[in-house]
Amino acid sequence: MNVRINNKLLDYTKTHIVFEGGPTHNGIASAKKLVDIAVEANADSIKFQLLDTDRLMATGKDILFEYNCLVNEQGKEVFKKVKEPLYDILKRRELTKNEWKELKEYCDTKGIHFFSTALYKEEVDFLADELKVDSIKIASSDISQIELIKYCASKNVNIQLDTGNADLWEIEKAVIAIEDEGNYNIIIHHCPSGYPARLESINLKMISTLKEMFPNYLIAFSDHTKGWEMDIAAISFGAGMIEKTITEDRYYRSCEHSFSLEKDDAIKFVNSIRDLEKAIGNKRRLIPTDVRIKRLSTRRSAYLIKDIKKGEKLQNTHYEFKRPGYGLLEEQIKPLEGNEIKESKKIGEPLVRGDFM
Repeated sequence: MNVRINNKLLDYTKTHIVFEGGPTHNGIASAKKLVDIAVEANADSIKFQLLDTDRLMATGKDILFEYNCLVNEQGKEVFKKVKEPLYDILKRRELTKNEWKELKEYCDTKGIHFFSTALYKEEVDFLADELKVDSIKIASSDISQIELIKYCASKNVNIQLDTGNADLWEIEKAVIAIEDEGNYNIIIHHCPSGYPARLESINLKMISTLKEMFPNYLIAFSDHTKGWEMDIAAISFGAGMIEKTITEDRYYRSCEHSFSLEKDDAIKFVNSIRDLEKAIGNKRRLIPTDVRIKRLSTRRSAYLIKDIKKGEKLQNTHYEFKRPGYGLLEEQIKPLEGNEIKESKKIGEPLVRGDFM
């Protein structure tokens, strides 16, 4: 695997944690605050979304989009259905080119990796040639946009491929298109649809399927659920990157805020993943020296149950196995039966290698 972001080789030994700020900012000042949250939480990257709403939406500026909004009713969190023109939702996420440059520079000064989704070739040019980003994401809705995918791949940047509700053959077709451009720096995201995603649609086993289908590429999980239980589970299934949306305020009245992480939870989120990585450990049974020594106290070894004289031959009736295991273990003493004892020993003493001729 030769998957790289920000000059770092990615693998499954350490999860690459990405915080998504694209749908939850409402301007440059807000976007910078999300960067601050990501930095304070020790995330590896932060992702945004380039948008030109008027270009993207050919018609239907009055099309309503329904989502859940979080409200507080008498001290209880309650989800309320909200309908709002999709055009208005997307329009809030727009930044000017100068603002994107300012935001990228802000990320650089803060020491966090910046990347973004691109929807058009001109946006790919802007990201790769002007902002000098080294990773560009393809939205799940654009997995069929092969010319865009090939153009993006030709920039020799890391390609992150969102898969959403795509068929497996569509994912294969997109990956082949990237490879045809000589680009093998690919991350494939399992991204269940829905805001928030329904449990029935998450299908974490798909991570295993994608790992089997694309063993040379990193498999990621883009999460749209509340909390981080699904992210912990996804890592256990083999995800090497986790993408999670963050917000300044979960009660903000707009799509995706209600299930996003505020600052305190973002910090806990990263810490939980780092703890999990320690607990996952290694496929090999690696036992530290101090543990090997400590475990002897609860293991059994050979202790004399009768006196034995110098020159007497050891029999299995001379000993039995007792705690602690500081003497000879079962597999060590059995071959020594019939050997002569160097010096007389008393009942209750452990048998050790130095006791025999």
